[in-house]
Amino acid sequence: MTENTPKGDRIAKVLARAGLASRREAERLIEAGRVSVNGKTITSPALNVTTADKIAFDGKPLADPEPPRLWLYYKPIGLVTSARDEKGRETVFDTLPDDLPRVMSIGRLDLNSEGLLLLTNDGEVKRKLELPSTGWVRKYRVRAKGTPSDETLEPLRKGMTVDGVRYQPMDVRLDRQQGANVWLTVGLREGKNREIRRAMEAVGITVNRLLRISYGPFQLADLKPGEVEEIKQRVVKDQLGLHETPKPQPKRRRPRRN
Repeated sequence: MTENTPKGDRIAKVLARAGLASRREAERLIEAGRVSVNGKTITSPALNVTTADKIAFDGKPLADPEPPRLWLYYKPIGLVTSARDEKGRETVFDTLPDDLPRVMSIGRLDLNSEGLLLLTNDGEVKRKLELPSTGWVRKYRVRAKGTPSDETLEPLRKGMTVDGVRYQPMDVRLDRQQGANVWLTVGLREGKNREIRRAMEAVGITVNRLLRISYGPFQLADLKPGEVEEIKQRVVKDQLGLHETPKPQPKRRRPRRN
């Protein structure tokens, strides 16, 4: 560290580690004037802080960061993957068990998609695992209408541009024909908005079911829709290269009943 390099970490990074929000969301909270440092409201995230600084959000002292934790969640069809929805639709976070801490989703699944969604209490973990450079493959079971051939699927495997959006090559495998539908397994390393549906539609395939079965090393396995299961701290440490942390006992949770 040079003499001109500020000590500590960027304020948004500290807020993210405390589980308040993702780093990007934390920057918006700062710009909205909801964060203070040493009693003074700040409106720019261009600030480094250390453990000696007193940080508050909406007037309340920032909680000490918990160890990073991860949960597997089976997102059912019909839920929005966002903290709130401008159309008033039910979100993933409306149905999570009450005893879960504040969590954020790692990536998203659209309204009509289901399956594995990773949840975390740590904004830095969220940011890291969403980056394409992490290299984790997301795998999906896809049911589509029709009888596509390998030739039909070749543009998906090579990568393609649809309506100005570039999609990287997908790993697409034809599994079996079932009546008027076909089942495929699809693997991708990015996960842009509605990527599989839009890319397949561009080659004449209509997806009618989309189920994410894995995200990197984490598997949906036998989780049922709406269930949540914490990943063991030993596994979190091994997969993310984190330091040893306390080990809460993982357990499977049922969705909250409204």
